[in-house]
Order: sequence, then structure tokens, then C-alpha cells
Amino acid sequence: MTGSHEFHPVYHPAGFDDALRVAVEEVRTGRWVAMRDLLARTGTDWALRTTRTQVLGVVAAGTTTVEAWSEEERDNLDARVMWARVLVQRARRAHRKRYVGAHDLEIVARQACLIAAEAGPADPVPWVCLLALAQLDEHQQRAEHRVKPWEHMLPPGPWGLLRQVWDRDQYPREAFHHMFEFLNSCTTGAAALASAVDFGRWVASWAPFGSALLALPLYAYTESYRQQLDAVRRRGREDPLLRRQWAEDPARGDALKAYHHWFAVTTDADPLRRSVADLSHLAFSLWAAHQYVEAAPVFETLGPHAALQPWVHVTDDPHRPELAEAAFVRARSQCLSAAGTSI
Repeated sequence: MTGSHEFHPVYHPAGFDDALRVAVEEVRTGRWVAMRDLLARTGTDWALRTTRTQVLGVVAAGTTTVEAWSEEERDNLDARVMWARVLVQRARRAHRKRYVGAHDLEIVARQACLIAAEAGPADPVPWVCLLALAQLDEHQQRAEHRVKPWEHMLPPGPWGLLRQVWDRDQYPREAFHHMFEFLNSCTTGAAALASAVDFGRWVASWAPFGSALLALPLYAYTESYRQQLDAVRRRGREDPLLRRQWAEDPARGDALKAYHHWFAVTTDADPLRRSVADLSHLAFSLWAAHQYVEAAPVFETLGPHAALQPWVHVTDDPHRPELAEAAFVRARSQCLSAAGTSI
């Protein structure tokens, strides 16, 4: 039996994807051949390509690896897509940190996305990248970010960009997460989070069995919880009733829906199709809702893998990752014990 004190979570952006892990480590050391070969093998598996290019883009943004690849193989379509990924990631970081010149980076990144889209018309990734950039347009100055919504109760936004992704890859996980981010950050006032929550629940209302989009509402509830916690902390006092919302509907009901309609029906799925972030949010939501027996197999599926989000939100200091890790390990132990399981 393995006690919780002996369990040490593993944090790696590649998650369950061993081939991606190798490419990531190569990119970090400035080598690009493993990245090129991995994307060539991935081919037109759009969902896997989207995930892999996203992770590689985040890692490569702090290096010159993609620049070196692009210089060496100027006509490689994957290199163009990765250049768009890197520039988008850099533009988002610069915007988040309010760097001087962030707007110029955004313009260059958008141009790289359009070049990649023209070079590979069937590829959804350049359009996913454009959706990722939409969040930077906080005042929705660009017309493409004020398009009429698919659902009349939701606000305008980059719905046309989402359609471009959908036409190439239906039920695209990353694209819908970027739409959620946009609605949460670019709609105005108190309605912003409400729109994001409504969006998440709307997506889950029609997402098919087995779709990771069924976990999207859990991200919305986590963001709502985070904002409420921030407000409580600013007032300098605790609210012991705040966490009760996880044990009540709609949060509890949507967590169980994600468990039964997504997780439970995909237990034998290819691990490459699972996101550590999604599993972490599901494990957290079930644990916080006191659904320990249901949470246990989610922790088992995670195995040694973990994510700090959303566990940072049950600690005294969200800026101390060791506290989030301790919270994760305690919850894991509690749920496995309740289910009579040990791993």
C-alpha cells in the first residue's frame, strides 16, 4: 500500500503523451528534429495535432528553437504553424504582463496565423491561434470579435473564428476553452463571468457522450470560486460557507454529468486523448462536492500526473505551489480511502 506521504505528483506539460514529452525536452535544449518528426507522424489527427502544437508552442516560446527550424526548413508547413503558436504565446504573455510593445507582438502573431492558415487550408490550428489572440482585444475593437453568437442568450464574440475551427475539427477542446476565456475577460462588468458560466453550461448541454467539452462548466465554476475567494481575502476575513456551493447544484450536477457522460464512458480511451487539466478539474469538483467514491477512479486515472489548478484555490496562499500539491495529495488520499483503493 502506498501512503499519501509517499506519493509525489509529476508535473509535465506533455501529460500522458510520452512521445510529446521527448519532443518537449528536445525543444528545451534547442533541438527541433524530434518536434518536426512528431508533428509529421501526427498528420491530420487534428485533435492530437492541436494539443501537441499547443504544448510545444508554450515550451518553445521561451527558446529560439522554432526560429532555427524555420530558418533551416523555410517551406515546412508544420514549422509555419509552430511559428504562429510561438508568436501567439509570446503576445499573450506580453499582454498579460502589460509589456511595452505587446500590441506590436499581437499584430505580428496575427499575421503569422493568417500565413499558416493560407499555407494549410484544412488545418484548424491557425484558427485556434487566432481565437487565442482574441482575448487580447479587451474592448472588442476588431469586427471579427463582435460576431453574432450561435446561441441568442450569449453575447457577441469571435464566433466566426470558432466556426472556422469547427468546420475543420468538430468539438475542438482548445477552441472552446479560448471562447470561454474571451467571454470571461472581454465581456463587461458583472455579466462577464455569468456569460462564461452560461457558455460552459450551454456547451455541455449538447456536447456528445465522451466529449471532454462536458468538463468545460467545471472551469467556469472554478473561475467563479476564485473570484469569490479573492473578494473574501480582500475583505480580510474567511467565509466558511463559500465552499458549500460545490456540493450543491448546478456545480455538483455538472460535475457528476462530466463524470458519467465523459469520464466513465471513456475509461478505456487512448491516454493521449485525456487532458491532465480536465481530469484535475473533475477530481477537484467531485472531491469538493463530497463525491469521494466517484473521484477515486479519476485520481487513479491521473496516476502520478497532477496539475496545480484548481487546487491552488483551496490553500491559504495561491502563489505557493507546495500548498496546492499538499491539498491535491490529501484529497487523493481521502478519496482513495473512501473507495477502498490504494495506488
